[in-house]
Amino acid sequence: MGPVRLLRTPEDRFADLPDFAFEPQYTDLSDPDGGLIRVGYVEAGPADGPPVLLLHGEPSWSFLYRKMLPVLADAGLRAIAPDLVGFGRSDKPAEIADHSYARHVEWMRRFSFDVLGLNDVTLVGQDWGGLIGLRLVAENPGRFAGVVAANTGLPTGDVDMPPVWHKFREAVEGAQILDVGRCVQAGCQTPLSEEVRAAYDAPFPNEMYKAGPRAMPGLVPTRPDDPASEANRAAWATLTELDVPFLCAFSDGDPITGGMAPILQRSMRGAGGLDHPTVAGAGHFLQEDAGETLAEHVARFVRK
Repeated sequence: MGPVRLLRTPEDRFADLPDFAFEPQYTDLSDPDGGLIRVGYVEAGPADGPPVLLLHGEPSWSFLYRKMLPVLADAGLRAIAPDLVGFGRSDKPAEIADHSYARHVEWMRRFSFDVLGLNDVTLVGQDWGGLIGLRLVAENPGRFAGVVAANTGLPTGDVDMPPVWHKFREAVEGAQILDVGRCVQAGCQTPLSEEVRAAYDAPFPNEMYKAGPRAMPGLVPTRPDDPASEANRAAWATLTELDVPFLCAFSDGDPITGGMAPILQRSMRGAGGLDHPTVAGAGHFLQEDAGETLAEHVARFVRK
């Protein structure tokens, strides 16, 4: 595809974020198509603790994990929350066409393994964090000690997405001004304060910066011949036979991914014999609605 033209959100956009005083860290990735891409991330907990990789989705960023990071740190875990390329403090490819499913998997692979060198890591993936993270697990199984799937899935395009998702995709693609804070609020059951909504808007000073959020719905495989379908089918074949413990921690109020919980529980070998919790009173963004509860489930799972 060739090197991408990148935008970088000014640092002052991230000043005084509510309950997010974690020191930002940065690393440069060598892009597979040339050039360097800066990825921002935050960490909490002891550097020698069992690592937990917290991957966010569309259209949020690592701010989504602010309620979980302290709980995981207090449990002695090394919690790492990167911003996907195009989101948060990470560099933002300027064109929608610069984003592909394969590129996002490769960017997070390079971040997690080439840069941080993570081993025996537990994935926590929600929304696109699962679509990307489950591919990482399937393609690098020896790196992972466990998986927590939270309101996510791994679509191949062989089964249609629910109608509510198609409405969301149409709304994102057709919006003259994409209101990111409003999108997050729509996926929550609890009201967000103006300060929290502004924090979700912070990475995107104007519409030029929003190619990532605008691109992601169109990258979800919705037909059997989608560019990502074959790789996702291969991932399913690997994951269903993998002995890595696989916990499903879905909320009770997500019309987009709720139907995936029982499918994952019965399909994944690593899910057998586990007590899969349902997080009550939470919507699609369960980290926002019930982050502390989800973090407690993750901590118990890792410590077992």
